[in-house]
Amino acid sequence: MSDSGRVVSLGFTAERFPAGTHMCYIYNDDTERRDVISKFVESGLRGREKVGYFVDLTSPRDMSADPSAFGIDLPSDIDARGLSITRTLDTYCPDGTFLPERMLENLRSMYRSSIAEGYAGARVGGGTSWALQDIPGSERLIEYEALINTVVAEYPTTVVCQYDARRFDGATLFDVLNVHPMMIIRG
Repeated sequence: MSDSGRVVSLGFTAERFPAGTHMCYIYNDDTERRDVISKFVESGLRGREKVGYFVDLTSPRDMSADPSAFGIDLPSDIDARGLSITRTLDTYCPDGTFLPERMLENLRSMYRSSIAEGYAGARVGGGTSWALQDIPGSERLIEYEALINTVVAEYPTTVVCQYDARRFDGATLFDVLNVHPMMIIRG
């Protein structure tokens, strides 16, 4: 699948990026993270993209009922039907195990369904703190991150992977930087 050179706004910068950009966001300020992710989600919805947001907090019902509780403050003129907010564990480890192959197929499937439903494209943003919980397969996180690059080349889903620098060690963050083609710095 090709996206014919479509470029997208990420919302938090004036620069536009090719659809299918995979970047990491290493942060240590929750207010800044909420601002960046809110703008990322909003710009996706404004761009008629289907948006998935995976968080490490609360229940799916609470999340979808009040996206602003997670830093997603959508203007009233935005149709939020294209926004899906889920818990990271439900997304990455639905059976208590992390399988990179399953998540990569989920990315492919999300892109295909987004296009089939008439969206211009797809984007996802997800927290990664779940990987610190000794979940079987979590040791494959960096392998998964590297493989995302091959998937988004064919199924151009724009991806922002969020890493809390207060929780991950330096060696892991170094590996994260090595497998992401781009990085968000200070929002």
